[in-house]
Amino acid sequence: MDLVNLFVGLAILVGLAGIVLPVLPGSLIIGLAVLVWAIDAEAGAAWGVLAVVVLLLVAGWSATYVLTGRRVQNAGVPRSSIIAGGLAGILGFFVIPVVGLFLFFAGGLYLAERRRLGDPLAARRTAVLALKATALGMVVELGLALVAAATWAIAALGVGVGG
Repeated sequence: MDLVNLFVGLAILVGLAGIVLPVLPGSLIIGLAVLVWAIDAEAGAAWGVLAVVVLLLVAGWSATYVLTGRRVQNAGVPRSSIIAGGLAGILGFFVIPVVGLFLFFAGGLYLAERRRLGDPLAARRTAVLALKATALGMVVELGLALVAAATWAIAALGVGVGG
């Protein structure tokens, strides 16, 4: 394994972590890493691998927003509540590193819904629906990103396109 493959592999791992911990643009990092690999590989097959990886990443990213957006909209959760949860999550990330992102997002979302609806049970129900939709979107994006990472790994390490 050469140095470029090592750094690209590490960047892909960072990108995968960025999908789970949405502080970093995970799919974008993975795509850029495979682009660097394709440029370095100087092989036509590497550009084909890049095309497949980009298609998988775009499909995952798009599915995340379509699935999440549709489910959140169907649950009746307004964008303002999602933004409040997101801002609280960003704050939480710095208050309690990593774990605070999730805790504060959920708490901020619930509080925004509680304020909007007035009823704690209704706020809990809509917040839980929004959290489930967000988790589903994350799982879909992560799944397709893992397939993209495996595509690169097979090409770079198994077949030796870029090595």
